[in-house]
Amino acid sequence: MDIEKTIRAVQEALGVEVDGKAGPQTWSAIATRIVPDQVPTLESATSPDLDTRSKTNIDTLLPEVRPYAIALIQKAALNGIKIKIISGLRTYAEQDALYAKGRPDNPPKVTNAKGGQSNHNFGIAFDVGVFEGNAYLTDSPKYKAVGALGMDLGLDWGGNWKTFKDEPHFQLRPTWANGMPEKEMLAELRQRKEDGKDVFV
Repeated sequence: MDIEKTIRAVQEALGVEVDGKAGPQTWSAIATRIVPDQVPTLESATSPDLDTRSKTNIDTLLPEVRPYAIALIQKAALNGIKIKIISGLRTYAEQDALYAKGRPDNPPKVTNAKGGQSNHNFGIAFDVGVFEGNAYLTDSPKYKAVGALGMDLGLDWGGNWKTFKDEPHFQLRPTWANGMPEKEMLAELRQRKEDGKDVFV
């Protein structure tokens, strides 16, 4: 059985975005069709699993991305891993301030991306933190486990990057950018931001 082909067929029948990945939109549409009286909301304001910090950061993301962040928290919890969303949308100025950390002579560097060169600048990316109790873990094999869960939802994971691996990082790639190099996608995102155009249309 070709799973991706099956998912695409289901998505087409349900009238949701056809990308071959069973993410939150697809599952919500399936639930609406099969058990409409038990469909959980994906709005951050009503999700019982969210801490204040996560909710605040999720609310900065584009509406299309928020359900994925919530779903990742819930999916991690089902697998015994506590995560919080510790970063969401950043302005260009905030990104430049992060870029300056560790430069020129006081490593470690935090990011290689200046303002306008990060998907955080467009509301489609977020970072997670793994926690044990109230303790934030900066380094843990659990980040790889969460990475696998995020990819299963259809998110891009920073742990797969070749030059600057960023295991806490996740982003939702627009369908128009499928197969597009990261630099080209970012250039298009900058242009859309400048033109006031929707990211996901």
